[in-house]
Amino acid sequence: MNLANRITLARIFLVPIIMVFLLIKVPFPNIRIEEFSITYNQIIAALIFIIAASTDSLDGYIARKRKLVTNLGKLLDPLADKLLVTAVLISLVEMDKLDAWIVIFIISREFAVTGLRQIALLEGSVLAASKWGKAKTAVQITAIISLLINNFPFNFLDIPFDVIASWLAVIITVYSGFDYFVKNKHVINFAEKTQ
Repeated sequence: MNLANRITLARIFLVPIIMVFLLIKVPFPNIRIEEFSITYNQIIAALIFIIAASTDSLDGYIARKRKLVTNLGKLLDPLADKLLVTAVLISLVEMDKLDAWIVIFIISREFAVTGLRQIALLEGSVLAASKWGKAKTAVQITAIISLLINNFPFNFLDIPFDVIASWLAVIITVYSGFDYFVKNKHVINFAEKTQ
């Protein structure tokens, strides 16, 4: 297994560690700064999430620069992104920081695109992520970080950046899913012909 794929696997292995800090009450004291309140658990989870999310760019860069792009990497990379983002989004619903309908929209898109990729595999091709898919991931990560750190520092300016980022994540997620299906409609045509 090459270095890029190992980094992708490391991103997957960080997911349960983030879950521990978000959902299990590790006995750290709370930080209180005026109206801003955040637990050490959230800070640690946010830092691990940022590290995990940043490996997405790193593994892609290494794979392209060293010519290590593989079909396994093309499959693992979006899977790692989906696991990371989905796990944290569901945790944010559990923590009452995000509405469930937002997560349902995002996860539904991920299931649909994963299904399309599975059909493409039957045809013998691997569908790489599109530029809108990459934009979707970036906006989702931004929204998640903002929610994890209680909208800091925008809460001091009374700017609901976390809400804006969450809505933008939904819009770009839905659009990127639509774009993905339009650009890969040949895969759906193949599936219809083989039935």
